[in-house]
Amino acid sequence: MRSWMNTNAAPQRIGLLLFDDFSMHCLANTVEPFRAANTLSGRELYVWSFLSLDGQSVTSSSGLEVRVHGALTDAGGDVLFILPSYRFRDHATNHTARALRSATRRFPTLAGLDTGSWLMAAAGLLDGYRATIHWEELGAFSETFPELEATRARHVIDRDRITCGGALAAFDLVLELIENRHGAALRLEVATLFMSPQATGPQAAPTARSRSVARAIALMQENLEAPLRLPDLARRIGRPLRDLEKRMQTEVGAPPQTVYRRLRLIEARKIILETELAISEVALRTGYEDPSALTRAFRQEFGVTPRQLRSGKDAPI
Repeated sequence: MRSWMNTNAAPQRIGLLLFDDFSMHCLANTVEPFRAANTLSGRELYVWSFLSLDGQSVTSSSGLEVRVHGALTDAGGDVLFILPSYRFRDHATNHTARALRSATRRFPTLAGLDTGSWLMAAAGLLDGYRATIHWEELGAFSETFPELEATRARHVIDRDRITCGGALAAFDLVLELIENRHGAALRLEVATLFMSPQATGPQAAPTARSRSVARAIALMQENLEAPLRLPDLARRIGRPLRDLEKRMQTEVGAPPQTVYRRLRLIEARKIILETELAISEVALRTGYEDPSALTRAFRQEFGVTPRQLRSGKDAPI
């Protein structure tokens, strides 16, 4: 499977509409995965701009002032992320509603982060849609806006409307958007970048929801040079192999052998780009018997050989 789809596509243009008292945690969990996708792919897959309703600076809930790139009325793109966070009821004015309705003519997709779905609903932009919000507001959200189907979920993608509840959910959402546009391998590579090598719970693997899958991925990362047999991997996390296969397919979107291969090839790619080690040495460090085996797997995954990648020839980055 190729790591990235739409390799010739234009960068996706993203607007981030911020309001006073927005959550920096939520904003970082949205922007940083996009930034990482650009860095890891070596291409500008995503471009973004920070916006406010009037083009004036906004201040986060922690007191950090952000100078935006412009006003919403002057902006357009592919997706508009809406982030009000803590004072969302104060921001749910007629002026905001008009601005958001007008924005739908310039942004085909709208995404409400944290409590952003409240502003979307107040503008009538979620009527007939499934949607979610920060879990603390879900009851009031459902009662206030009966025209939508309020759902308890980390995030909901319903046609041209996206909603999610909270900062951690925003990270999960962006990983899914990256995978939908550029493939599971890039999603895994982005998620791997944010993993803590000391963590053993679900936080060890941002793609995983369960402790067992997170631990399995952590063990894979710890054993890239001498890959574990999958039955041994399952035994070390205390799960039957079939159970691990089912869980990993559900949570990560690929079976264990595919995930393990991608982690090894991601490490090989990193070594190739960052060092001058011989390809034979790279193969040994990532669990391949010889350079030919690495080259075949590498070409299948990335569409380019290790030597082509190092020389910059015909590389998809």
